[in-house]
Amino acid sequence: MFKNKLFTLIFLTALLAAGPGGLWAEKSAKSQAAGLERLSEKLQDGLTGAINIKLAVLEFPYTDGKASQGPVIIQERLTTALAQNKKITLIERNLLQKVMGELKLSATGAVSEESVKKIGRVLGAEAVVTGTLNDTAEEETEVNARVVETETGKILSASSAVVKKTWKERGAASAHGTGGDFAKKPLVQVAVLLDTSNSMDGLINQARTQLWKIVNELVSSEKNGFGPVIEVALYEYGNSGLSRESGYLRRILPFTKDLDKVSQELFSLKTNGGDEYCGWVLKDAVEKLAWSRKNDVYKTIFIAGNEPFTQGPVDFAAASAEAKARGIFVNTIFCGSRQEGIATQWLAGAQASDGDYSNIDQSAPVYTANAPQDAKISELSLKLNRTYVAYGARGAESMKRKSEIDSRMASAGASAMSERAVFKAMSPSAADQESSWDVVSAVESGTVKKDDIKTDQLSPELRKMKKEELGRYIDAKVTERRQIKAEIAGLQQERKKYLAADEKKRAAGPDTLDTAVINSIRSQATKRGFKFK
Repeated sequence: MFKNKLFTLIFLTALLAAGPGGLWAEKSAKSQAAGLERLSEKLQDGLTGAINIKLAVLEFPYTDGKASQGPVIIQERLTTALAQNKKITLIERNLLQKVMGELKLSATGAVSEESVKKIGRVLGAEAVVTGTLNDTAEEETEVNARVVETETGKILSASSAVVKKTWKERGAASAHGTGGDFAKKPLVQVAVLLDTSNSMDGLINQARTQLWKIVNELVSSEKNGFGPVIEVALYEYGNSGLSRESGYLRRILPFTKDLDKVSQELFSLKTNGGDEYCGWVLKDAVEKLAWSRKNDVYKTIFIAGNEPFTQGPVDFAAASAEAKARGIFVNTIFCGSRQEGIATQWLAGAQASDGDYSNIDQSAPVYTANAPQDAKISELSLKLNRTYVAYGARGAESMKRKSEIDSRMASAGASAMSERAVFKAMSPSAADQESSWDVVSAVESGTVKKDDIKTDQLSPELRKMKKEELGRYIDAKVTERRQIKAEIAGLQQERKKYLAADEKKRAAGPDTLDTAVINSIRSQATKRGFKFK
C-alpha cells in the first residue's frame, strides 16, 4: 500500500517536473478543450430540433484587433467540438476562406448581417458561428460566441467561456513579456506597389489623381478620439528600366508622412515593359519596410498589376503568409476582368493574408463630380499656403514642392484640388510633417517655442524683425490658419453630402483604383479599432 502511494507520488512529481511538455501543459489543453466543449453544448441548445443543419465557423478576432494565432486556433477547436454532433454539417475552412475571399469579406468573424446572408446563399449554410476574443488575464481568454441564422440575421444562441491560452501573440512583446504592445497614437501605414510596365499608364494616372481622395478617407477616421498619423511607402515593379538582379523593382520611398513627396514621385513615374514579379516586390515590402511592431496599428499593402501573380522566383504565398504573421493586410488589385484575376492567382495572394481582392478598369476615365464647394475650397487653399513660414533650407524646398503639387493637382480638376486642400487642412499627418520645416506649424504644435526660433534660419525680411514683432507676426499666422482650416472643414462636410447624393444618382460605372482601396481601408481599419465619420 505504502509502495503504491510512493510510486504514485514519484510519478506525479516527474510529470510536474516535465514543465510545458508535462502535466501542466496537458491540464491546460484539457482545460481549454473542456471549456470549448461546454461552449459548443450551450450553442447547440439554440439549435434544438434542427436536423442536419449546415454551419460555417468563422475566425474569432480579438476585440482590440490584436494580431495573434488565437482567432484561428479557437475557430479550429470549436469546429472540432461541434463536429461531435452528427446532426451538424460543418463547412471546411479552406472552402470558407475561398468563398469569403471572392465575396470580399474577411474570415475574422466581424461580419455584418448582409455579409452573413451572402455566406448563407453562396455556401448553402443555414447559420454561421461567429464571435470575439478578449484577454481577461495574461494566460486566459474570454470567448464570446453566437450562432446567427443566415436567412434572417437572427441570433439563435449565444454563450461565452473562459479558456486557457495555448498560443503565442504576434508582434513585439512588452518589457514584461505579456505581448501588450499597443500604440499610444493612432497610426496607419500603407505601402503602395504599382506595376509600371508598358500597359499601366492608366493605373499610374489614377494613383496620381486619386491619392488625396484615398488618404482623406483615412483622415475622416478616428481612434480613441484622435485622428490618425498616416505613413505611405511607394514601390514600382515590372519596369524593364530596372535591373533584373533587383527583380525589376524599386523602393521609391520608405514610410513617410510627407505625402507631397509621395505625390511628386507619382507624377515622376514612367512606364516601361518588363517582367512583373509580384511575389518578389511583396516580399521586399514586407521584410524591408519599417513596419510598426504595434498590434493595433492598421498596416496594409496594396499591390496592383495585370500579369499572373505567380511570375518570378519568389513564392507569393510565403510572402503573403509572412505579412499576415506581422499583422499586415495584403490587398491585391488586378487590372482586368475579375475571372482572369482569379485564374492568375491574384485572389489567392489576398486570401493568404486575409486581405481583399479587387479588379479595376485601369483604362477607364476617372469620374469626378465637381461640388459647389470646390471653388471656395481652392480659394481657401491658396490663402492657407500664405500662412506658411519656411524655416531653413528644407523649408524653402518644401514650399517649392508644395507649390508644384498644387499646380499639378489644379490641372487634374477642381475635385482633385479640393481633396488635397482638405488633407492639408484636416490631417494630423500634414501638421506633424510640416512642423519640421514651417515655423507656424512648429509653434502651434509646441515643437518649437517662439523664444527659441533661430532668426538666421528665416527669410531676409523676417530676420529684420525684433523678437516681440516676430512673435506677434507668428501668432497672427496661427490665428489666420486656424480660421481657414475651420472654414475648409465646414465646407468639406457640405461637400461630402453633395458627393454622396451624386454617387447615388449616378449609374454604376467601372471600378477604379480609389474604389478598390477605399472599400478595403474602411473594412480593415475598423478591425484595428478605427471609426469612420
